[in-house]
Amino acid sequence: MKLFLDTASIEQIRTVNRWGVLAGVTTNPTLVAREGGDPDAVWRTILDEVEGDVSLEVTATETDAMTAQGRDLAKLGEQAVVKLPMTPDGLAAATILGAEGIRINITLVFSPAQAILAAEAGAYCVSPFLGRLDDAGADGMGVLRTICDLYAVQGYQTNVLAASLRHPMHVVDAALAGADIATMPYDVFTKLVEHPLTDIGLDRFQADWNQLQRELGGEATS
Repeated sequence: MKLFLDTASIEQIRTVNRWGVLAGVTTNPTLVAREGGDPDAVWRTILDEVEGDVSLEVTATETDAMTAQGRDLAKLGEQAVVKLPMTPDGLAAATILGAEGIRINITLVFSPAQAILAAEAGAYCVSPFLGRLDDAGADGMGVLRTICDLYAVQGYQTNVLAASLRHPMHVVDAALAGADIATMPYDVFTKLVEHPLTDIGLDRFQADWNQLQRELGGEATS
């Protein structure tokens, strides 16, 4: 399962990218607006930093406008994936853009039925929102498992991108469910690497090493 960062912050992207495990980035209008300035400049900076897929979302709501905006977004870089909403107009735009060779991420998906539509429209990936489903009292992970299962049964090539992940166990469970991609905010991504026993172990190793250096008459390292 590929790990994506859900942000438009270039500082956050560069931090995680240095780890060597970042496979892509997802953005949305809210995240881009949070950064301020020219959206095209924000997107181009991200595309320059990330080698993998970068999802760029349209803001138009009508098919023709979505299609035109999607073409412009796709021209920003070869890694660009155009995000379209799960609406009738979004599906229509996805069909048109997909026929032109533009990769599409169908977003704001909350049901297996919607995921079937995304696959039938030829989307490159589909983004079920797990955390938002949980917030509404539904079983977000259950929906993800069903989507992964039905895609396998039907042989759909659309990638399942688990989105709206709120904590590390969401990431682990998404992997177990068979998601192809998991995208998460910076705070969730950084928590993946953290564990108190790792910190305790490192402190113990360092203390033992420093003690040995003192016994040998050397200088302790910190």
